[in-house]
Amino acid sequence: MSLIRRRTRRGFPRTRHFLGRFRKSTEASVTLGNLVELFPDGGAFFPSFFASLQTAQRTISLEFYIVRDDAVGQQMAELLVDAVRRGVKVSLLYDYIGSFETMSAFFRRLEEAGVTCRAFNPPPFRRGLGWFDKRDHRKIAVIDGTMAFAGGLNIGAEYAGFGEDRQRWRDVGIRITGPAVLELQRLFCENWADETGANPAGCDRIPSLLPQGGDATVHIVSGGPHHTRSFIRNAFRLAIAGASRSITIANPYFVPGPRLIRSLLRASRRGVRIRLILPAVNDVPLVRLVSRSTYSSLLRAGIEIYEREGTVLHAKVMSIDGCWSIIGSANLDQRSFHRNFEVNLIVDSRAFGCQVDVMLGMDLAKSKRVILEEHERRGWLIRMLERLCSPISWFL
Repeated sequence: MSLIRRRTRRGFPRTRHFLGRFRKSTEASVTLGNLVELFPDGGAFFPSFFASLQTAQRTISLEFYIVRDDAVGQQMAELLVDAVRRGVKVSLLYDYIGSFETMSAFFRRLEEAGVTCRAFNPPPFRRGLGWFDKRDHRKIAVIDGTMAFAGGLNIGAEYAGFGEDRQRWRDVGIRITGPAVLELQRLFCENWADETGANPAGCDRIPSLLPQGGDATVHIVSGGPHHTRSFIRNAFRLAIAGASRSITIANPYFVPGPRLIRSLLRASRRGVRIRLILPAVNDVPLVRLVSRSTYSSLLRAGIEIYEREGTVLHAKVMSIDGCWSIIGSANLDQRSFHRNFEVNLIVDSRAFGCQVDVMLGMDLAKSKRVILEEHERRGWLIRMLERLCSPISWFL
């Protein structure tokens, strides 16, 4: 029996050796007994998220890359102000660059109502422009230290829809109850303290232990420019290395670099079926050019590439053998690997994995497969632009 067939029968490895290597290479926090709920779009995510704000009793901790002053942002603001009136301690950390278009008056109104708002990495002009490259790309919400939300959704109307409207981006979120919530709360408190020099309100009330709420094992991997190596990239690569049957990836900004490309090629040579779901229309056209320059080598190796049509794809999801699911804020690009603060959750649960695979199957049904022969016939101008843009992939 061949090595490939033996691996296929075993399925995704959960051996002590593999998990030990994974934790060492990613510094992942691992908890058992979590209940994880999948929200396949913003239309499902925001009602649950807003309902949790309405019922919060002690603390609300929010960390988002983008907070907009639109219908969704205003609805959240009203719920946060109501929570303050009930005596809830509310802390909001937003990225200065990501929320640049939101007027300061929006956050000032929240501050005046009792919400503690802080901008991540505001510009220290005396230091020049070096500050610009450091961004907090995480999307985390922790309610009362017992329930958490995470994923790729920012606070804005474009993330809040159900359908294929180009004004409603395609994104994914999750809700967690169980011990994993404590790690997300710890990451929030740590980032807040590093940025502001003080602990957020209610951080001292975090329980030391939460009861188990389900059967999912959750690995939480965080990354940032303060790390000497990319834990986010290591987690992706090791998950790919452990795959025996299938890998399905949905990601909006596919500029993975040579190491991740090699990981995908090795998996394909082992006989793993790999499907990439990438956006047909990207909100950053330069990324699409650089991304398509990698297609030929992947297609020749038998990796299937699909471009999702309709709404703009913004989800960051990876499914390994239908049992490991990676959902979070990190893109497959150098910025997420090395320069952004990111957080990914890896859910080890076959039941949850089945839900993720069904969701990704629906995305595949709305996608057009890229054929090597057709891709190779793209015009000389496109090829030239791809080559010109490739050297700047590090900055994307």
